[in-house]
Amino acid sequence: MPRFAANLTMLFNEVPFLDRFELAAKAGFKAVEFLHPYAWPSEEIRRRLEANGLTLVLHNLPSGDWEAGERGIACLPDRIEEFRGGVARAIEYAQALGVSQLNCLAGKAPVSTEDKVLRKTFVENLRFAAKELKTSKLNLLIEPINNFDIPGFYLSRTAQAVDILEEVGSENLFLQYDIYHAQRMEGELAATIRKHFAHIRHVQLADNPGRNEPGTGEINFPFLFGLLDSLGYAGWIGCEYKPAADTVGGLQWRQQLAQ
Repeated sequence: MPRFAANLTMLFNEVPFLDRFELAAKAGFKAVEFLHPYAWPSEEIRRRLEANGLTLVLHNLPSGDWEAGERGIACLPDRIEEFRGGVARAIEYAQALGVSQLNCLAGKAPVSTEDKVLRKTFVENLRFAAKELKTSKLNLLIEPINNFDIPGFYLSRTAQAVDILEEVGSENLFLQYDIYHAQRMEGELAATIRKHFAHIRHVQLADNPGRNEPGTGEINFPFLFGLLDSLGYAGWIGCEYKPAADTVGGLQWRQQLAQ
């Protein structure tokens, strides 16, 4: 039976962020994830987690100026110092919040920078981050994201991500597999999950088209949930989708599709 974590960046966003923890617990979630915690004191987030009996399973490293449209800085050669400072900040939050894994967004590729420079920067930054996280017994994840929703995002395919994992060579660096992004970029979800399962440490979902809840689109989620179970996936599945209407009203999919 899959274990679902509410993505509080996407779900319950009709209320302020700190109020979403209670709503997630009331909706039956035992775990949550979100993009970034850095706008709030870690003590306040931890209080909300503990008050609602929730486990935090994932948050991201600092990803640049999100409001200005940045989606990560790890591949940008002129932002290395900022990236490495963000790693230290992320570790502080992770230790305070009890999370065991952090996601690193690669960022958008500047059209004026050669791919070999972007890759070298990304690989070196990942080696640095993985080494720093390892001292705190944390795993580091990288996530391919589709180029339709985020044009120019540097890391966009599973095979590309696995190739980078192998080049970095860090034992605590893994793949975050987002079913929605993978469906948009490459399809072949079951075959890809099987092939690269040893690298996968976190899974996220949304249906396609629309990035709404499971059951609203083309993806066969009962089949994929069964596949993950058969492969022995023991992690959480992050519900990172845009509710088609209101969050609570759209949660019936958990009973309908995840038996």
